[in-house]
Amino acid sequence: MEAAIKTIVTTFLSSSRGKDDLSGKSFQKMVNKNLGGIMEDTSSSSAVKEMQRGLDANNDGKVSFQEYLTLIGYVAGNLSQSKTGAPAEAP
Repeated sequence: MEAAIKTIVTTFLSSSRGKDDLSGKSFQKMVNKNLGGIMEDTSSSSAVKEMQRGLDANNDGKVSFQEYLTLIGYVAGNLSQSKTGAPAEAP
Protein backbone atom coordinates (compact mmCIF):
# COMPACT_ATOMS: atom_id res chain seq x y z
CA MET A 1 0.00 0.00 0.00
CA GLU A 2 2.89 2.35 0.71
CA ALA A 3 4.12 2.01 -2.88
CA ALA A 4 0.63 2.76 -4.22
CA ILE A 5 0.38 5.96 -2.16
CA LYS A 6 3.83 7.05 -3.31
CA THR A 7 2.79 6.40 -6.92
CA ILE A 8 -0.39 8.48 -6.52
CA VAL A 9 1.61 11.40 -5.11
CA THR A 10 4.51 11.21 -7.56
CA THR A 11 2.14 10.88 -10.52
CA PHE A 12 0.41 14.11 -9.50
CA LEU A 13 3.68 15.94 -8.84
CA SER A 14 5.29 14.85 -12.10
CA SER A 15 2.13 15.64 -14.07
CA SER A 16 1.82 19.08 -12.44
CA ARG A 17 5.57 19.67 -12.74
CA GLY A 18 5.76 20.36 -9.01
CA LYS A 19 2.93 22.90 -9.00
CA ASP A 20 -0.07 22.86 -6.67
CA ASP A 21 -2.50 21.91 -9.42
CA LEU A 22 -2.91 20.38 -12.86
CA SER A 23 -3.75 22.61 -15.81
CA GLY A 24 -6.26 21.33 -18.33
CA LYS A 25 -3.50 20.15 -20.66
CA SER A 26 -1.55 18.47 -17.85
CA PHE A 27 -4.71 16.77 -16.58
CA GLN A 28 -5.49 15.48 -20.08
CA LYS A 29 -1.98 14.03 -20.45
CA MET A 30 -2.06 12.45 -16.99
CA VAL A 31 -5.42 10.79 -17.61
CA ASN A 32 -4.40 9.53 -21.06
CA LYS A 33 -1.10 8.14 -19.82
CA ASN A 34 -2.13 6.68 -16.47
CA LEU A 35 -5.83 5.81 -16.49
CA GLY A 36 -6.53 4.48 -19.98
CA GLY A 37 -6.37 0.88 -18.82
CA ILE A 38 -9.09 1.24 -16.18
CA MET A 39 -11.28 4.09 -17.45
CA GLU A 40 -13.32 4.51 -20.61
CA ASP A 41 -13.07 7.53 -22.93
CA THR A 42 -9.64 8.66 -21.71
CA SER A 43 -8.62 9.31 -25.31
CA SER A 44 -11.63 11.61 -25.82
CA SER A 45 -10.60 15.20 -25.19
CA SER A 46 -14.18 16.28 -24.54
CA ALA A 47 -14.80 13.43 -22.07
CA VAL A 48 -11.63 14.28 -20.13
CA LYS A 49 -12.54 17.98 -20.10
CA GLU A 50 -15.96 17.06 -18.71
CA MET A 51 -14.25 14.92 -16.07
CA GLN A 52 -12.02 17.84 -15.16
CA ARG A 53 -15.01 20.18 -14.83
CA GLY A 54 -16.69 17.64 -12.55
CA LEU A 55 -13.63 17.45 -10.30
CA ASP A 56 -12.98 21.20 -10.22
CA ALA A 57 -14.87 21.96 -6.99
CA ASN A 58 -13.63 25.56 -6.74
CA ASN A 59 -14.16 26.28 -10.47
CA ASP A 60 -10.65 27.66 -11.04
CA GLY A 61 -10.11 25.65 -14.24
CA LYS A 62 -7.44 23.48 -12.62
CA VAL A 63 -7.35 20.23 -10.68
CA SER A 64 -5.82 20.54 -7.21
CA PHE A 65 -4.31 17.61 -5.33
CA GLN A 66 -7.50 17.27 -3.25
CA GLU A 67 -9.63 17.27 -6.41
CA TYR A 68 -7.27 14.69 -7.93
CA LEU A 69 -7.77 12.50 -4.84
CA THR A 70 -11.51 12.61 -5.54
CA LEU A 71 -10.78 11.09 -8.95
CA ILE A 72 -8.51 8.44 -7.41
CA GLY A 73 -11.22 7.52 -4.90
CA TYR A 74 -13.83 7.27 -7.62
CA VAL A 75 -11.63 5.12 -9.85
CA ALA A 76 -10.66 2.88 -6.91
CA GLY A 77 -14.31 2.52 -5.91
CA ASN A 78 -15.33 1.54 -9.44
CA LEU A 79 -12.47 -0.94 -9.69
CA SER A 80 -13.47 -2.47 -6.36
CA GLN A 81 -17.09 -2.65 -7.50
CA SER A 82 -16.13 -4.38 -10.72
CA LYS A 83 -14.10 -6.95 -8.79
CA THR A 84 -16.64 -7.61 -6.03
CA GLY A 85 -19.95 -6.80 -7.68
CA ALA A 86 -20.81 -4.24 -4.97
CA PRO A 87 -22.32 -0.93 -6.17
CA ALA A 88 -19.93 2.02 -6.46
CA GLU A 89 -20.84 5.50 -5.28
CA ALA A 90 -20.61 8.53 -7.57
CA PRO A 91 -18.31 11.38 -6.47
